[in-house]
Amino acid sequence: MSFVPEPHPKLTISGDFRTDTVTQPTPAMLAAMQQASLGDDSRDGDPTVIALEALAAARTGKEAGLFMPSGTMTNLVAVLTHTARAGEVLLEQGAHILNTELGGLSAVAGVFYKGIPGARGAMDLERLHHSIRPMTRNNFATALICMETSHNGAGGSVLPLSHMQAVYSLAQNHGVPVHTDGARLFNAAIHLGLPASALTQYTDSVSFCISKGLSAPVGSVLCGSAAFIARARPFRRMVGGNLRQAGLIAAAGIVALEQMVERLVEDHHHAQQLAQGLHRLDPQWLDPTTVDTNIVRLNVSGTTRNAQQWSDALLGHGIQVSPADNGHLRFVTHRHITPATIAQVLAACEHIRGTPVI
Repeated sequence: MSFVPEPHPKLTISGDFRTDTVTQPTPAMLAAMQQASLGDDSRDGDPTVIALEALAAARTGKEAGLFMPSGTMTNLVAVLTHTARAGEVLLEQGAHILNTELGGLSAVAGVFYKGIPGARGAMDLERLHHSIRPMTRNNFATALICMETSHNGAGGSVLPLSHMQAVYSLAQNHGVPVHTDGARLFNAAIHLGLPASALTQYTDSVSFCISKGLSAPVGSVLCGSAAFIARARPFRRMVGGNLRQAGLIAAAGIVALEQMVERLVEDHHHAQQLAQGLHRLDPQWLDPTTVDTNIVRLNVSGTTRNAQQWSDALLGHGIQVSPADNGHLRFVTHRHITPATIAQVLAACEHIRGTPVI
């Protein structure tokens, strides 16, 4: 059976849970953008971009930062810089870099990769250990190990600090660098109750987005040693990441880091409200204790609708949500989600559950 939603020609969207990149810039960000410098970041450098990069480096405990348009680009540039287009990259098999960034590892960075099985985004350490290999006459060496926190594919789960330390120690023992995809790094730090630098001490480079829960309109920053960032700059240019009058968007990023990090706890609280409410409706849908940050995965595989049909049905109630796969929905909370929006989702889910598929 297939489900066809009723037409809604004047449908009003009251809650967009598809992602936290839908966040709009704050009035403070818009004001900062109006006053931003207009230097050419690809030539002499822009003062506002330089200030954002320095602030990002300070917050992550690194020597330098490099501003780019997207998290996908910062991850790609990191891989290019670490590997020099040769060798194998090891990363958890559900990692965003491996599954969602359109094969940039091989198509652009020229490396091959191995997905390491894990639990909640944390690689199995024994399998990781046995997968690291040196250069031989028949094989390239392991060139890079990647971690991800919070882990998108694992429902926003946060890597335990002890796991990050173990991975970094193992990599150091084999002379292999580590990069961390920290698109939602500050969500992970808030969950652990630690500054971001406490997490990034166990990685050689880290990327994070200012355009997700931090609410800036555009951008991601790659941070690492001064020498690493100097090597990364030509790779940024190679993949089209040099920006001209970038101060306009960097200004919003400064406001994001100065004003928007601590409020992420609200997004986590709303995610818990949503998870607990959904659990009350049907305990088989999810376990609220697995929700660490602002992502809630709803298992609809045991219902009469698949994930796309649920998404279509929720749209009829003014709720936008993305199917994570055929059997799961992914809700992402952010600054524009309120307790009233959560209540609307719960009422809609209860109604849809009791409505037969047409």
